[in-house]
Amino acid sequence: MRHFLEIDDLAAAELARVLDLASVPEPPRVLAGKGMALMFEKPSARTRNSMEMAVVQLGGHPVYIQEDEVGLDSRESVEDVTNAMAGFHSAIGARVFEHSVVERMAAVDRVPVVNLLSDHGHPMQALADLLTMRREFGTLEGRTVAYVGDANNVARSLAIGAALSGMQFRIASPPGYTFSEADLDRIRASGEPQVFDRPEEAVAGADAVYADTWTSMGQEDEAEQRRRDFEGFQIDERMMALGSAGAIFLHCLPAHRGEEVVDGVLDGARSRIWVQAANRMHAARGLLAWLVGEAQQND
Repeated sequence: MRHFLEIDDLAAAELARVLDLASVPEPPRVLAGKGMALMFEKPSARTRNSMEMAVVQLGGHPVYIQEDEVGLDSRESVEDVTNAMAGFHSAIGARVFEHSVVERMAAVDRVPVVNLLSDHGHPMQALADLLTMRREFGTLEGRTVAYVGDANNVARSLAIGAALSGMQFRIASPPGYTFSEADLDRIRASGEPQVFDRPEEAVAGADAVYADTWTSMGQEDEAEQRRRDFEGFQIDERMMALGSAGAIFLHCLPAHRGEEVVDGVLDGARSRIWVQAANRMHAARGLLAWLVGEAQQND
């Protein structure tokens, strides 16, 4: 049984295959007559819509399940819920607060489990990011992506995925918001990231400039402190001009306009944020086509 809890659950060749499957004109109907449970401890517009439509396009039926409907570790244990859902569905996706929840689901090992987001990583977003850059540049090998902001779950998955794809990953974060040594060790297993103190250094000559919110869901009480700490890390037109001549701007959304990025960049000619958002669906379809289809056949 194969699971997708972090992007390096795929080997480099498997990752490339998933991106290939995301672009096929006629998706394989690997979920025809089957269901996928989509469990959400925290809400998300893009994750729910992209996953539901990906399942439909593969011939399946998505079932959206809110936390109060299952009560993970309150009404029933994570393991019991997973076993119950595996009796109905051919795959389970979960958007959770703690990464240990998806690890426990995967340990049941009855159907493929997909991490739709955890405090540890956001591999589905990284797939969409890589797909966006691949479609933009034709190839990922030798390209550079510069991430400016908090070294969070999004940054971690992107760093690993970029390294697996032959890209150079750079990151600039203020003190106190950098990768842990454990994170760096995980990333270095796939490639060597470049870490900077100042965003200008990371962005210089980069092919893609990436931003995320300074304050994520659940961190609202830290918002004012984070605005002070991230002063000078805003992506504006001046910052974008430091990138390569064809540099594009990416953001996982939702964006806090006027904080981590200005409107002129979000809505400008270099922005690919809406293509990137749409690619969440295509990337999810590619992953499920591989995970439920080809990976099972290979096993």
